[in-house]
Amino acid sequence: MAEGKSEYILMTENLTKRFGGLVAVNNVSLRVKRNSMTMLMGPNGAGKSTFVNTCTGVLKPDGGRVIFDGMDITGWAPHQVYRAGFVRTFQIPAPFLKLTVLENVLAAMSHAGENPIKAPLRSSWIGEEEEKVKKAFEILRHVGLEDHWDKLAHTLGGGQLKMLEVSRALATGAKLIALDEPIGGVDPAYAGDILTYVSNLRKIWDVSFLLIEHRIDIALPFADYVYVMDRGRVISQGTPDEVENDPKVIEIYIG
Repeated sequence: MAEGKSEYILMTENLTKRFGGLVAVNNVSLRVKRNSMTMLMGPNGAGKSTFVNTCTGVLKPDGGRVIFDGMDITGWAPHQVYRAGFVRTFQIPAPFLKLTVLENVLAAMSHAGENPIKAPLRSSWIGEEEEKVKKAFEILRHVGLEDHWDKLAHTLGGGQLKMLEVSRALATGAKLIALDEPIGGVDPAYAGDILTYVSNLRKIWDVSFLLIEHRIDIALPFADYVYVMDRGRVISQGTPDEVENDPKVIEIYIG
């Protein structure tokens, strides 16, 4: 870790978001360590997605702060958060369905050839383009999509589309990727593969993950640290074992 750099890529301090009389995110303080898989869990309606939307600028907070990579990004617009390296995926993937898998990944990268001034000077950027194609193939190899590089996105299965979203996030050079229910609606037999791919990516790229899930049975073993939300509040946090055995967590999942 660079000298002076915090061990946490993301910190929120008493983050709050209200919708009228409903407090959807209620004074949530959360920390994500660099190169970690931090999990935010809770039943449907707990406020998990609202929390991420508030962190990434989709929603404006009503209180608290968001610190990303040492910068106070509270209230930043989504495109500013994205450019800073905090990227999120969504429960329903939205790739370019008429582009191939490879084209989708390349589209997420910036290209010197898109600059109207540099575009005519092909010799100045063709080498960069070749490097980007190599990087795209490397990403696809590490998420299990290398053999599907020339397939149109709309022909992929649900789990493969989720991994394509992860690939596109990686292609931006993201420092932190928030995955919103990456195994939601996915065949349980493939869900473990998705989480294994994601976990392994931390060892290859300098990237951290905030995993938003409610499938505690499948996802919990992959986490380094876990926060559990219910009705807008964090009700439990700790290691997977600590959270799994917390009576408050057992109550909301089992009743």
